[in-house]
Amino acid sequence: MEVSPAVRGPLISAWSVVSPFGMDVSAFGNGLRSGTAAATALDPEEWKVPFENACLVKGFSNREVLGRKGTRSMDRVTGLAVAAVGRLLQDADGERISGVGQDAALVLGTSTGSAQSIMDFTRDSLTQEKPFFVDPMRFPNTVMNCAAGQSAIWHQLKGPNTTIAGGRASGLLALNYALRLKKSGHARTVLFGAVEEFSSARAWLEWHTRGQDESDAVLGEGAAVLLLESGEVAEEHGRDGLAEVLGLECGVYHEAGTEATVLADCVRRVLERTGVRPDDVRYLSHSQAAGARGAAEQDALADVLGNHQPELVRCADLIGDTHAAAAAFQIAAVLVAAEGREDAKGQIALITSVDRDGVVGCAVLRLC
Repeated sequence: MEVSPAVRGPLISAWSVVSPFGMDVSAFGNGLRSGTAAATALDPEEWKVPFENACLVKGFSNREVLGRKGTRSMDRVTGLAVAAVGRLLQDADGERISGVGQDAALVLGTSTGSAQSIMDFTRDSLTQEKPFFVDPMRFPNTVMNCAAGQSAIWHQLKGPNTTIAGGRASGLLALNYALRLKKSGHARTVLFGAVEEFSSARAWLEWHTRGQDESDAVLGEGAAVLLLESGEVAEEHGRDGLAEVLGLECGVYHEAGTEATVLADCVRRVLERTGVRPDDVRYLSHSQAAGARGAAEQDALADVLGNHQPELVRCADLIGDTHAAAAAFQIAAVLVAAEGREDAKGQIALITSVDRDGVVGCAVLRLC
């Protein structure tokens, strides 16, 4: 398929990840290309959780990565987000990349923020002694937008600051919101992505809410952040586009068993709107969910794509179920798959996501 508009649409021109494979994009790329899962055995003395394995960001510590100042009361999910945003904003020489000033916007996907912080704070309010009960320094960690707000403060991003909560589709919802900010003129440059932490609170919540057919899925954590800007702005500051966002579609299903129908409708609409034929899809990144949710996603894709088999971009089976960060990691994985491949330029990538709480989404990218 040839898509050669005179003016390209919004571009993803840079990205960063803090993942179970390491603290930078090269480690993430090497890990995905190796095909070896990042899961490690959990120390039962350290982790009182119902799982034996998890995909953790090895050696990550807020203090070691971000320094001592300002991190005493920072929780893990905020630290992961601040670190990922900081790596995106730094060039190879450690200086701030050009063209991303204080007016840049940040849109960050999450689940509930930090479930661990919420539960710890609530527990302290019931068990600690009067008169204070709780540590007020830790109260900001209990609100959903803490990670986005702290990331903006740390890195001097004074444009619109938004937190999106949509389960495993949060990354796609964050991209959708970023596109709206640009289209409405509220921001020329937008950082978007999502973050998720591994904690005992999250592990137990997953244990009690998962279906039996998802019980073997390994939990993961990390953050993925991407830069969205126009082709003109990217070119002005010497950045080649990595992928053009052709279209995005999200939907909601209300009854179990209707996931496939709703997702298939979303994929059809976005393909029709962007003029992309099913056979034009070269790369496919789906959520690789287990059980009924995964089967519904496969059914939807088979319904739309028919016998066409795009190249599957693996992600979740290698870095674990990163929940809110899953779709953002899927986009990053597509960029890794196309990296350094001349035959990937101009090809179409399809990203899909299905969350068990009712949100589905898909995005179509044209690789640059």
